[in-house]
Amino acid sequence: MKQGMGGGAAAMTLAMLSTVLVLAGCGRGPAPQAQARPAWVVQPQAAGAGAGMAFPGEVHARQESPLAFRVGGKLVRRHVDAGARVAQGQVLAELDPGDQALQAQAAQAQMAAADAELARAKGDLERYRTLVDQQLVSRSAFDAQKAAYEAAAGQARAARAQWDVARNQAGYTELRAPHAGVIASRSAEAGQVVAAGQTVFVLAADGGREVAIVLPEAGIGTHKVGDAARIELWNDPGRQLPGRIREIAAAADPQTRSYAARVALDAAVADQATLGQSARVYLQAAAGGHALRVPLSAVQRGEDGGAVVWVVRDGVAVRVPVTAGDYGSESVAVSGALRAQDWVVAAGGHLLREGEPLAPVDRDNRPLEPASPPPAGEARP
Repeated sequence: MKQGMGGGAAAMTLAMLSTVLVLAGCGRGPAPQAQARPAWVVQPQAAGAGAGMAFPGEVHARQESPLAFRVGGKLVRRHVDAGARVAQGQVLAELDPGDQALQAQAAQAQMAAADAELARAKGDLERYRTLVDQQLVSRSAFDAQKAAYEAAAGQARAARAQWDVARNQAGYTELRAPHAGVIASRSAEAGQVVAAGQTVFVLAADGGREVAIVLPEAGIGTHKVGDAARIELWNDPGRQLPGRIREIAAAADPQTRSYAARVALDAAVADQATLGQSARVYLQAAAGGHALRVPLSAVQRGEDGGAVVWVVRDGVAVRVPVTAGDYGSESVAVSGALRAQDWVVAAGGHLLREGEPLAPVDRDNRPLEPASPPPAGEARP
């Protein structure tokens, strides 16, 4: 009985050892491969294709004049409001003319006194000339009288100039429209005391209309004055009006690092745009060295601070440094080592690691073969 029990224990021990060896052998097998993560991919688009870059803007008059009084005073009457159409020379507002009228009267009185003094000095000079010819007064006395006359003449001229200035200032109490147009804004009200040069109205002159936009610093060299543009008004979608870039700021805004630009509507269609309307300006990008465009979401910031895109090559994620060019509303032009046949990761690039297995899929999460062409609609970012 004891021998039988000892044999059974030995058999059980042998079976346990066999199980441990089998499990140990399984542990030394190859590790399972990491599962490829799905990645939405697109292929780059040719930079010359598509509708170009779109920039939001606002319709302005080509000439917008801030209007202000040339003298200070109390605003007693305001004849127009924002949105009013005015004619050239029309009175827009008036200041209290009392002080200016008194100054003009005082200047006129000083001029009259100076004229009287000049007349007296002239009479004295004529008498001295007669006396000096008769040798009844000395030549020095005559020269002194002549100097007095010249001084009186100078004072009379100065008094007349002061009267002209005071008379002009009395007329400056009326603010008139320098040209026909529309009052774009008003910044003063009757009863308010305004300083000389303080803006009271902004007048948008009749004539040219243009759209104010900003151009990104990265692509400022792509566009130039005179380039053609197409303007689409928000209240009339689908209809594009012709125009051209009229001006580009010489320096970037210190805060936004963008360049202000004005796109003028052609004269034949300028009357179809209303002041203050929102608009979208389409500019065609020159290809230059940026032959491909990718979605905005595909461009990421690299470790060195430069721009990179992630592509799927041989089933893994590969970081490709690029140089970003012109930014559009949905895409950006890039140049560098990116190839036209590459699968570009359109979203989620900030979560990827170099060499990470990826399974390319389209927008509808359908698997794509590495060599398959992009599905319809996916090639365009």
